[in-house]
Amino acid sequence: MSQATPGAPGLVRAIGRWDLTAAVINAVIGSSIFGMPARQAELLGALSPLAYVAAGLGILAIVLCFAEVASRFTEAGGPYLYARESFGPLVGFEAGWLTFWIRVTAVAANLNVFVEYLAQILPLAGTPAGRVATMALLLGVVTGINLRGVRPATWTIDLFTVAKLAPLALLIAIGLPAVRGTVLETQVVASHDWTGAILLLVFAYGGFESPLIPAGEARNPRRDTVFALLVALAVIATVYCLVQFVVVGVVPDVAGLKAPVAAAFRELLGPVGVTIASLAAMISIYGYTTGTVLQSPRVLYAMAERRELPAAFGRIHPVFRTPHVSIWTYSVLAFVLAAWGSFEWNATLSAIVRLLTYGVTCAALLVLRRKRPAEAPGFFLPGAAVIAPLALVFCLWLISTRTFTQAWVLALLVGVGGLLWAMAPRRTMAAEA
Repeated sequence: MSQATPGAPGLVRAIGRWDLTAAVINAVIGSSIFGMPARQAELLGALSPLAYVAAGLGILAIVLCFAEVASRFTEAGGPYLYARESFGPLVGFEAGWLTFWIRVTAVAANLNVFVEYLAQILPLAGTPAGRVATMALLLGVVTGINLRGVRPATWTIDLFTVAKLAPLALLIAIGLPAVRGTVLETQVVASHDWTGAILLLVFAYGGFESPLIPAGEARNPRRDTVFALLVALAVIATVYCLVQFVVVGVVPDVAGLKAPVAAAFRELLGPVGVTIASLAAMISIYGYTTGTVLQSPRVLYAMAERRELPAAFGRIHPVFRTPHVSIWTYSVLAFVLAAWGSFEWNATLSAIVRLLTYGVTCAALLVLRRKRPAEAPGFFLPGAAVIAPLALVFCLWLISTRTFTQAWVLALLVGVGGLLWAMAPRRTMAAEA
C-alpha cells in the first residue's frame, strides 16, 4: 500500500523495486538503439558489438558510484541533491540546473526521432505542421498522465518497458540463427575508431540517473536503488550488444543506413518487418517520454523545496499530489526545443552536459564517505577508492574529446547557472539556514 511522505499535501511513495528497475531500463532505451547500429558498424564494422561491452564497463563504474551515493538519500533530487550535500549549495544548484537541461534536451531529441518513424507510416506527420502537431499531442498526453499521479505514470512506464523490449527480443530471437559470416564480411571499415564508437555509446547508455530523481516517491530507495541500477544495466547491455550483432550479421553493408533495425526486420520478415520496427521505435520513445516527464520535473521541485528556485515550482496539486507547476514547465520547454531544434543538436547538448554531472556524482562518493563516516549507506561499494577515481577520469576524458563548440555550450550553461545563483543571494542564504 502506498505511503505518503510527511506534509500536507505530500508526495506519495508508490514506486517499488521492480517499478524502479523498469524505470531505469525505460530511461536508457529510447531512440538510440534504433539508429545506433549503423553508425557503430561504420566505425568498427563486424567488431562493433564489442564496443557495447567496452562502453558498458565504463558506465558500470559510474553506475556503481551512483548506487552508493543514491542509497544514502530518500529525498527527491538525484544528482542535484548528491552534489549539494557533498560540495555545498552552489555546486548543487549547478548540478540541478544541468540535470534539468540534460533531460529537457534528451526528450526533445527523442521527439524528433518519433516524428521520423511515424512519418514512415503516416506521411502527414512529416510535414512542418504535422511535425509540430505530433509533438504537441504526444507531450500533451504524457503530461496529462503524469499530472494525475505517480502511480498511473509508473504503471504506464512498466507497460511500455515491456512493450519496447518485446520487439527487440523478437529481433534477437529470430535474428541470431540468421547471422551469416558472409554478411559480417561485408561490414568493412578503413580503420577502427574505438574512441568515437564508445563516445556515442555513452549517450546511448545515458539516462540511468533520471529515475533516481523522484526518490521521495519510492517506497524504499536506500534498499532498491542498487538492485534497480545493476539489473537494468545488465539487461540494457545484453540487449544492445545482441541487437548490434544481429544487425551486422543479417544486413549487408549496414553502415550509413538511417533505420538499421527496420532494415534487419525487413531482411528477416519482409515488408511487414518495417512496420514492426517503426511501431517498436515509437513505442520505445513514447515510453521514454512518459518516464522522463515523471522523473525530471522533480529536480525543479527539489530545488524549490530548498528555496533555490521560486516557491511555485514546489507546489503540489491538492488532488493528484504531483508537482504540477514543475511538470508543466518541463513539458513546455521540451516542446519548444523539440520543435525548434533537430535530433542531433539536442542529443549533442544532452550528452556533453551529462558527462559533467556524472563526474560530480563520482567525486561525491568519496566526499560523502569522508563527511559522513558513521553513516551506513544502503549499498557500500567495495574498492570505491579505485573505482570512483577511474569513473571520474573516464568522464573527464570524454569531456576532453569534445570540440570547442560543444565545450562552449557547456561553459555557457554553467555560466548561466552561476548567474542565476548570484541573482538570488537572499534565497540561497535562506536555504542554508
